Amino acid sequence: MMKMTVLASGSRGNSTLVSTGRTCILVDAGLSCRELLNRMRAAGEDPGALSAILVSHEHLDHINGLAVLARKLRIPVYFTEPTHRAWARMMTPRSSMTYAQWIESRRVENEGSQLSGQEAAMPDLTEASLELPAEDTTLCDNPPAADTRDSKDLGDLKQNIDMKADEPERRPPTHLPAVEYFRAGSPFCIGDIAITPFTIPHDAADPVGFVFEAGGIRMAIATDLGYMPPNVRMALRRCDVLMIESNHDLEMLRDGPYPWSVKQRVLSRVGHLSNNATAEFLSGEYDGTASYVVLAHLSERNNLPELAKVSAELALVGRMNLLANRIVLARQDAPLDPICI
Repeated sequence: MMKMTVLASGSRGNSTLVSTGRTCILVDAGLSCRELLNRMRAAGEDPGALSAILVSHEHLDHINGLAVLARKLRIPVYFTEPTHRAWARMMTPRSSMTYAQWIESRRVENEGSQLSGQEAAMPDLTEASLELPAEDTTLCDNPPAADTRDSKDLGDLKQNIDMKADEPERRPPTHLPAVEYFRAGSPFCIGDIAITPFTIPHDAADPVGFVFEAGGIRMAIATDLGYMPPNVRMALRRCDVLMIESNHDLEMLRDGPYPWSVKQRVLSRVGHLSNNATAEFLSGEYDGTASYVVLAHLSERNNLPELAKVSAELALVGRMNLLANRIVLARQDAPLDPICI
């Protein structure tokens, strides 16, 4: 038996569990660590049973709780190498300087330059004037006075220093228990689940979708893609469960509150699938083998669950062999009931 449990899907966070009796994989970790743990427990899943985290791409709604969760559960994270590099750049703190700080730094630099000029005008000192007394081997202008603290104070100080020396260094935000790389188009396994990643068109470093297979059952996840290229259509064949994006209604997006630049990005070939685009795939290239079609990554501002579902159902009605397909809507605010095949 294979099981898919959608913990969250939408613009505010995405995460899905794919599991068998032996292996449990978390696909993306777009919620906080605490929320992911809560959702797993709410869905009847044991977080301690997680085998690995699999990352589709580095956008925040897919990696928000990734590092904290991986460190907490001490499990490996699987990336493509370009996605790992992009994630690490996002997670690395960057120093920034305000205009006021820049002005202050320039003032300090100017004062330093003026001081250097004054020192250059001073006469050179002779070697004799630089010689230290024979008994003095330090380079301090004011040697420290003798320490008058009693032995107890010095013992406490030594103990504090030793304790600090024993403390582990604070780990960087990019620290992970283990990292494994995969490549789009090259199958690999985690436990008893075979995984085939495939390239998807999205504005990320190296975005991928996934097909999972175990015991003759196939499940696929294809979200965050601007259109359906041939390689994606081929990858989604013979699936028992198909999770596919149905992000926005075209009219709602065009009339909605997003800036025009964001609308262009969503509508582009590296953006997101509309209800119409998903329906077009379901009515045409889709082979109809899935018992469940999960509509995912629905926009909360530019779509309605009813519109997405009706659009998909109308696409399936036109093909009698697809009437057994069950349409399921993934949710942003709560996990779905597990889909078991």
